[in-house]
This record gives sequence, structure tokens and C-alpha cells, in this order.
Amino acid sequence: MTESSAIDPDVAFASSPEDGAAPLVDVRGLHVRFGTVDAVDGVDLQAYAGQATALLGRNGAGKSTTMRVLAGVIPPTGGVVRVAGHDLRTDLMAAKRSNGYCPDVGGLVPRATPWEHLQLAARLRRMPAGWEQPARDLLERFELGDVTHRITAGFSHGMGRRMSVVLAAFHQPQVLLLDEPFDGVDPLGVEATQEVIADARARGACVLVSTHLRDLAVQACSTAVVLRGGSRVANLDAESLSGEEGARVYRQLLD
Repeated sequence: MTESSAIDPDVAFASSPEDGAAPLVDVRGLHVRFGTVDAVDGVDLQAYAGQATALLGRNGAGKSTTMRVLAGVIPPTGGVVRVAGHDLRTDLMAAKRSNGYCPDVGGLVPRATPWEHLQLAARLRRMPAGWEQPARDLLERFELGDVTHRITAGFSHGMGRRMSVVLAAFHQPQVLLLDEPFDGVDPLGVEATQEVIADARARGACVLVSTHLRDLAVQACSTAVVLRGGSRVANLDAESLSGEEGARVYRQLLD
């Protein structure tokens, strides 16, 4: 790549909203250490209402670890993390109530059916009466209507991914965290997930999508954060990573 076409990660940041609104996800100097290994090393990340932001990078870049911190699954070793205005160190439960999280693996109870998962989620979230029909509609959107009362132990990987997205989006959270939602999912499931992301943006939610699939990230998201070795190397408009030129830029950022 020539010097004139290279992306400077300190210049090519994606722009924040012009109205000066505070970010719904505000991460500053995030560090996560497991023993002697720095899984995340000083990441900064701001994501806003009505936007979808992709976290991109190779395996081991720190994407899933960052998402787990935002979801309140693991604590940060250092730095400041706020979700929907709640500091994870001082107001963890409020932060967790504000988000919906699709983990990269697991997340389902093998002996429970999709409907039992949704019943439990509605109870824990104290959702108002009338949640049943939207739940059925969401299952149908993801082509899970025929297995509503079948235990998830027999689900394929793709079916499990789709069900995890359903559970994350079901209560219409302020912050929607989707970790590898497209992994092993068929085209209809990909389309349904992209519709959920678009719906969340339209109602003013903040969406973060962690994925190694650059093309799908560009389609679903407006901004992209590229991680490498646990550090952020670029924050830019997702459109900058589209097409052949975008692929070339992305490869350069990962090298």
C-alpha cells in the first residue's frame, strides 16, 4: 500500500454524532489480563445510539474478551467501562439490565426449549404482559417457529446461533451485543440477524457486532473498530472496508 493510501488509525476515526450525544458504550483504556497474558491492552471504544459498530480482527485479537467485559461476564483488569451511562465497576447490575448479549459460544440451556428460554427471559427482565406475540414473531423471523417446543440440545450450531440472537434482542435492549452472530448461520439466518440490527438502530439502540466476517460486518454496520493483538489499530467508517480496496486496507491493518 502506498503512503498516500494508507489509513492512519489516529486520523481515520469514524465520526461521532453531530448532536454531541454521549456514547452508550464508552470504553477508555481497557485492559484485561489472564495470568501473564494481556488479552486486551488499552482499548478505547465509543459507540452511539442509532449506530452499529463492528469489532473486527483475527482470532485472538481481543474481540470476544471486550464483548464479555461489556456484557458484565468478566471484569476489566484496568480502565473505565460504561454501558448506557453505568460504570461496570460501581453499577454492574444496571449495566447488565441495559444490554442484550449473544455470546460467541454457549448461552443456551441444553434441556430447555426456545419457548422456555423466552419465558425465563421475560420473567427475569420483568417484561410487561403481551410479550408472547413478539416472541413468536421473532422465532418465526429466524425460522425457529417449528422447533419452539424442542429442547436445544439437538440444535445445529447455526440454529443455536440464531436462538442466541433471538434471546439477545428479545427485550429490545439499549445496547445490543452480538458476538459472532453470523458464524455457521445460513443466508436466511444472516438476513434475519441483519434485520434485527437494523431494527435496533431504528429505535435508537447501540449495536456492537464482533465478527471475523468483514463483508457481513460492512453490510450490517456503519462504523468499524479493528483490533490486533489486543489493541485497537483503527476506528473508521465501515464503508472504508468494502470491496477489493477495503479488503486490501483490512489486510494492511492486520499485518
